[in-house]
Amino acid sequence: MALLLTSLSTPIGTLNLIADGEVLLGANLSSFRALKAGLDPIYDSFEIKEVSKIPVISPLIKDYFDGDVRAIDAIKVSQPGGSFSQSAWKAMRRVKAGKVISYADLAKSAGSPKAVRAAGSACAKNAIVIVVPCHRIVKTGGALGNYAYGLNKKEWLLGHEGLA
Repeated sequence: MALLLTSLSTPIGTLNLIADGEVLLGANLSSFRALKAGLDPIYDSFEIKEVSKIPVISPLIKDYFDGDVRAIDAIKVSQPGGSFSQSAWKAMRRVKAGKVISYADLAKSAGSPKAVRAAGSACAKNAIVIVVPCHRIVKTGGALGNYAYGLNKKEWLLGHEGLA
């Protein structure tokens, strides 16, 4: 079986995507190489096929950038990580477009209120940007915090989603 690899031009740069059928395994704003490096080792023997678009996933991401900010909620995702990271990524997906929560709120939502540093780490390790919306996580008090691709991109995404 082959994984599907593509890139999309977006207002914040080239978004690289890799998927197993209709399940998004990685999304980044850096490189195919980094995307492949973040895959679960179970995919090591899979062929990777470059395509112009990934069925279901590419159109939903296009819809997101065209203004339907909830379109990405329908994308299925899978990425490797420990149990807390998995819980944190699920919690991130529950944060609605146009809203933000703090790292402390994320830790609590992921089931470990004292694991604020681990919540930040889960954001940093997130291999499926935008769809697993780590950009919606901010510091206590509302400061943006960090974003691997630059605060200007985080600001753009939050503004696009309607955060004033």
